[in-house]
Amino acid sequence: AEKVLGYDLLSLCLEGPRDALDRTQHCQPAVFVASLAAVEKLNHLQPEVVERCVAAAGYSVGEFAALVFAGALGFAEALYAVKVRAEAMQKASEAVPSGMLSVVGRREANYKFACLEARKHCESLGIEKPVCTVSNYLFPDSRVIAGHLQALEFLQENARKYYFKRTKMLPVSGAFHTRLMEPAVEPLAEVLKSIEIQKPLLCVYSNVDGKKYMHSKHIQKLLVKQVVSPVLWEQTMHSVYERKQGTEFPYTYEVGPGNQLGAILKQCNLKAWKQYKHVDALEDEEAADT
Repeated sequence: AEKVLGYDLLSLCLEGPRDALDRTQHCQPAVFVASLAAVEKLNHLQPEVVERCVAAAGYSVGEFAALVFAGALGFAEALYAVKVRAEAMQKASEAVPSGMLSVVGRREANYKFACLEARKHCESLGIEKPVCTVSNYLFPDSRVIAGHLQALEFLQENARKYYFKRTKMLPVSGAFHTRLMEPAVEPLAEVLKSIEIQKPLLCVYSNVDGKKYMHSKHIQKLLVKQVVSPVLWEQTMHSVYERKQGTEFPYTYEVGPGNQLGAILKQCNLKAWKQYKHVDALEDEEAADT
């Protein structure tokens, strides 16, 4: 990774500084590499789990890691594509004061209407073509809304009117997965054209439509589209775990930093979550003993 990126990613992950690691241009490669490092650890501790794996999915940049795991992309080439994506998204987010707002709503919450009113508010402030839209579908009654900062501030101030129970600004620098990321489309499209993409060896589900990738051209097209499209994670969970009544649920492993995807799975499908485990890339006591 250090060779591809041109900086020491490991020491940045282990020693920081935190604010440098949180920057999009460093954070995306770090999540990608740490996710695949956790796969290696799982393969070392329980090789049968990796051998028997039937499906994979990755959240946002994690989709690149899922595709490397499935044999569709090579590690170094995928990391280079992630580097280009991360730098382009960082640049796009610096161009416009924008961000992302995590929202837990009541049953009555109408996210589209709330976003429409927030855009109208921005127009009244003189902002041309304001952006405010759902950028991530997490679990029932939970969304991330992204767009111009003024729109997100408006939604926080009027949370009760829109039946939002909780709102929280996310520590990111831009409105990812919205059209404010359009400047990042071309650089990523260019780099993906130069990479050899294989058909995945197991099912990989796309963030863009929540369905399985069919072939290499499909992967190339949707990875670019993903930058400006909402992440349909809740819909992906339904696709992955859909099964006939009485059929057992598979084991699920979340590989990489944090266990937020496990928390989301618990909200989407409690039965599937009961077979869930988290694998971190960091060495722990159990690994040191084996």
